[in-house]
Amino acid sequence: MKLSFLLWLASILPQPVADRACLAGTIYLEARSEPVAGQLAVAEVALRRADSGQWGSSVCSVLTAPGQFAISITPRNYVMSEADALQRSWAIANIAMANWSLPPSLRYSVVPKADHFYATNTPTPDWARGYPLARIGDHSFYRVD
Repeated sequence: MKLSFLLWLASILPQPVADRACLAGTIYLEARSEPVAGQLAVAEVALRRADSGQWGSSVCSVLTAPGQFAISITPRNYVMSEADALQRSWAIANIAMANWSLPPSLRYSVVPKADHFYATNTPTPDWARGYPLARIGDHSFYRVD
């Protein structure tokens, strides 16, 4: 599936299905080779950002904000060719969104308070100061104030 097709689907689907499509695409692009906990943590950061309203009013708007997540910087003609990983990304997005729909006191949190992450095989971003809240797989998770 091409990224452009996924984004087109998200543009015509009703909420919350559109957000689930954007979240699945982001999990695929950011963390498809990570353990389930790492994939859930990536989803959690996106959902926490959407809740805050600081980065956008929907999950899709948060994820497609310029330069924030892989879904916004990956070429639109990129082919998501790993079918098993894509299917797993949809399942993780479903789990994460169901969890996030619970009252905050009942949610399971993989990376409490984290609102940023980066892949440890990339240069350390300027915002990453001090110790991360968590390291899961190849990602470090931070709260940036």
